[in-house]
Amino acid sequence: MNAAASAVGPGAVVGLVLGILLLIFLVLRTKVHAIVALVIAASIAGLSAGMAPNAVVRSITTGFGATLSTIGLVIGFGVMMGRILEISGAAERLAISLVRWLGEKKEEWAMMATGYIVSIPIFCDSAFVILNPLARALARSSGRSVLTLGIALAGGLMLTHHAVPPTPGPLGAAGIFNIDIGLMIFWGVVLTLPATFTIILYARAMGPKIEAMIERETGEALPSSGAFEQFKQEAALREKSLPPLWLSMLPILVPIVLIFINTVVAGYVTASGNNALSTHPLVQISAFIGNPVIAVGLGVLIAVYGLAGNLGRQETIAELEKGVESAGIILLVTGAGGALGAVLRDSGMGTYIGQWVSTLPLPAVLIPFVISSLVRLIQGSGTVAMITGASISAPILAQIPDVNMVFAAQAACIGSMVFGYFNDSYFWVINRILGVKNAKHQMLTWSIPTTIGWATSLIALLIANAIFG
Repeated sequence: MNAAASAVGPGAVVGLVLGILLLIFLVLRTKVHAIVALVIAASIAGLSAGMAPNAVVRSITTGFGATLSTIGLVIGFGVMMGRILEISGAAERLAISLVRWLGEKKEEWAMMATGYIVSIPIFCDSAFVILNPLARALARSSGRSVLTLGIALAGGLMLTHHAVPPTPGPLGAAGIFNIDIGLMIFWGVVLTLPATFTIILYARAMGPKIEAMIERETGEALPSSGAFEQFKQEAALREKSLPPLWLSMLPILVPIVLIFINTVVAGYVTASGNNALSTHPLVQISAFIGNPVIAVGLGVLIAVYGLAGNLGRQETIAELEKGVESAGIILLVTGAGGALGAVLRDSGMGTYIGQWVSTLPLPAVLIPFVISSLVRLIQGSGTVAMITGASISAPILAQIPDVNMVFAAQAACIGSMVFGYFNDSYFWVINRILGVKNAKHQMLTWSIPTTIGWATSLIALLIANAIFG
């Protein structure tokens, strides 16, 4: 045990527990925002571990800055790009194209695939509002349950929102664990793909039953938005003003491809053992344009000049600033989570707890998963759950040998999917737009599918960790 850890005793752990309980209480029961609550918890944890007051403040401020230095600009650029994709009609173009490609009898897969892709740059709440009319029209034309298609769409949106950068929550977790964004994207997709199948199975089986239950118990049928033929006619008129599919996809694909190329090239250079390769011009160019800040920044430029051509300069800037406004709170929460992690690391408490946890007979990767799941259940916000799980567990796992930090970061993200219910804003967006009013029906419509996605992704994570961890 190192010197910092040896100075930490059980009293410090009690202080940390009290700090976390106070954090939860402040977020859940008071007017105090999660950002302030995280800083309070960090202060209590540091002081209870014996840190000097000025050292606690220094850890908080440096941890905040260090976390945002890695992913702050990426989050800002990501929400800017998402805003342009939203207002330009690119998301609608993608949805209509996927429906046409997949054809009849696969409407739920069209909705799932649309949500899964669109939610990478666009917040799932906004995306569901934009794409819900398509799900309703498809339900009317195909005879499928509107809840089947609504659950599939919402599920696809949720999965990438919780696991795949440049969505802000997964980016924050990656920054706190200091891991490669390309690997985070890759494993986010791999670990959540199985959940698309289980959520679709649930949507197919339960969508019609929930609809019948609603009509039987309330005497009301779910509202419809008109026939699909009418929707197609309206869409055909709108399509003249929508951007082409290739251009709609380009702002999303270019950053992801550039980041992946940099990850592969960097991995090859490391595996070769030839340090001279790192100075090769192509390697340096790859490192520059494949850096997430530059890659996502290029995605913003493509979106602005490719998709916002019909907007004037001031209007475009105003829309970009609306995106940044939505990211402000996420940036502060992410930074505050990094501050808490820095205090746990600098105080030696992370080492102390890590050495104790390493003796327990359970996979270390479950630590961020359990913390994130509990925080999600208690206070509802998936982003806060991810950041809290990551910031508490990162200093602990750093002291445990042979922990795959990419899987640890994904564990924090996957844990935050569990049982979305009344304290989750997305729960209300989905149910209100679909017209589901009764609490039991609402939980069947959304709380159960989120838990199915959570459990399926956990199984995928444990299998991947057993093979590659």
